Amino acid sequence: MDVATARWLVSDAAGPALRAAAAEADPGSLGAATRLRALVEPDQAAAVLDQVALRRRAVAKLGHRAENLFLTADGLEQATRWPVAARRAARLAATGATRVADLGCGLGVDALALQDAGLHVIAVERDEVTAVLAQANLGTEVLVGDVTDLWPQLAASDPDLAVFADPARRTGAGRSWRVEDLSPPWPFVEALLDGTRPACVKLGPGVPHSLIPDTVEAEWVSDAGSVVECALWAGPGARPGRRAAIVDGVELADTGRPSAGVGAIEEYLYEPDGAVVRAGLVDEFAGLVKAHRIADGIAYLSAPWDQPTPFATVFAVREVLPFDEQVLRAWVRERGVGTLEIKKRGLEFDPAALRRRLRPRGRGVATLVVTPTRDGARVLVCGRAGPAQSLPD
Repeated sequence: MDVATARWLVSDAAGPALRAAAAEADPGSLGAATRLRALVEPDQAAAVLDQVALRRRAVAKLGHRAENLFLTADGLEQATRWPVAARRAARLAATGATRVADLGCGLGVDALALQDAGLHVIAVERDEVTAVLAQANLGTEVLVGDVTDLWPQLAASDPDLAVFADPARRTGAGRSWRVEDLSPPWPFVEALLDGTRPACVKLGPGVPHSLIPDTVEAEWVSDAGSVVECALWAGPGARPGRRAAIVDGVELADTGRPSAGVGAIEEYLYEPDGAVVRAGLVDEFAGLVKAHRIADGIAYLSAPWDQPTPFATVFAVREVLPFDEQVLRAWVRERGVGTLEIKKRGLEFDPAALRRRLRPRGRGVATLVVTPTRDGARVLVCGRAGPAQSLPD
């Protein structure tokens, strides 16, 4: 989409075409394109049909707000899920900040959450087309330019200005999790976290711990089963050196619990959420539910009780089998298993390829967890855990 089409798209002139596109059952169909081209120019027809398709896709990520937002495919991919953006905005507002610069605002989703939290947002975006769409989404001016040029002026003009940054993580080959590919570059991003003002930087969840300064707080955030980001905090309200996992809005923080130790496979298996693993809090979580690891360096935990928790999926261990394909193939065949889930940690093999080789057939359903244990590689036949058990005192 070019700038002229973007400006038309957000104008009142595009309203009838957008409504016509929204009435299409399949905005990607040839028939929809033909009908829209009878109303507007081809590039405009493509733009409104794309908007309808993107808005429908965005509902899962942004909820009802997606219905009225102007989107791009790349912008939607990088946009924060709404519950995560809202929680972050509330925390930033709790620092006492009243104004915040959103550096690299993209389509403005985080800025919308910040506005909802009562903050005045100064949004900056380098890409002119994206800035046009963000300005329409926010209902306020978006500064167009490179944040490395504009931030020094903004910071100097308002010492109390908070800052939020979501560096772009895309290259010509697609989305990247490498810090070297951040835009703006990492030295600039790191300087925002100098502690002189409330600051939050959103990074990919794979950021190496070694890169995170000891002077900032880090939160690995999981939403609806996916680890979506690592948020770095500095300035008022931040606790330097603290590491936490946030799972669907619930927090697990490092309190310095000792190592969980390694023990036998008990009646229940705990698979910690990815945010707990990324944050390095497996031992912390193990202490919380009084479980132990089943092998050194492996995040699977075991205990004789089922303690429902937002921080892990709990499985009942029904059988323990050797990691032997002939044994597994016979087990699958004898039990008529046709729906087979294979999970693994700490072993090098392709679960999808193994599943094919096991030739599942029938109506049975099973989950196999392949993992190192203190007695060697084992396959745990698991099912979802039942009623909760009380923890020992």
